[in-house]
Amino acid sequence: MGRMLVRQVAETEGCELAGGSEAPGHPALGADVAATAGLEAAGLVIGDDAAAVLAGCDVGIEFSLPGPTTEHAELAAGMDARLVVGTTGFDDDQELRFQKAASAAAIVRASNFSAGVNVLFALSKRLAATLDDDYDIEVVEMHHRHKVDAPSGTALSLGLAAAEGRGVKLAEVAARGRDGITGERRRGDIGFAALRGGDVVGEHSVVFAGDGERVELTHKAASRVIFAAGAVRAARWLVDKPPGLYSMFDVLGFDD
Repeated sequence: MGRMLVRQVAETEGCELAGGSEAPGHPALGADVAATAGLEAAGLVIGDDAAAVLAGCDVGIEFSLPGPTTEHAELAAGMDARLVVGTTGFDDDQELRFQKAASAAAIVRASNFSAGVNVLFALSKRLAATLDDDYDIEVVEMHHRHKVDAPSGTALSLGLAAAEGRGVKLAEVAARGRDGITGERRRGDIGFAALRGGDVVGEHSVVFAGDGERVELTHKAASRVIFAAGAVRAARWLVDKPPGLYSMFDVLGFDD
């Protein structure tokens, strides 16, 4: 994903690469950031000082792990910097720290930067508000074998959108694992199923299953380019925004 973001920035008119950072000990340290993405060397060496990268750019783009992302958000807050974040899987403490940082830094965070997936979020919320509890909601996702978190951040966001449409709290209705004799499905639950295998970029479906009919909303990603393009679009939108935590709905001009 990092290499794809580098290529997307380099190929987008009006954008310019400013640098890149990696974790201490990473094999890419010392390499030219553009060359790692198969582009002509840009004279920008990958280092392990995220603060230096943030200080030297208009907007940083962060796709990594919850721990370093939280730390980098706090760095951004202390520097009045701007950050686009695609990281998912924050625990409660990291989420609190991240939210606090976003009060002092301009941050766009999204579990998925695809325009199509964000349309899926909006449709899921609207349909959940339209169909009552006679329709059971299940979120099904599939990703490549290397993905480390489940359900995906996008799947959880879809569940959250459906819960908001129903006017309930996702934490109170989520069914995230079924195994063995589980008993009858509880009315009003929002279920999750996570599939892993092969090189699947990302597939998400929200199923509304009623008696005698089923409505399915589905998005299938064939390339990670859509995520990189969305992240760069978010960065361009964010460049003149005041501190605060924004979403792709803000970037795309969608109503909540």
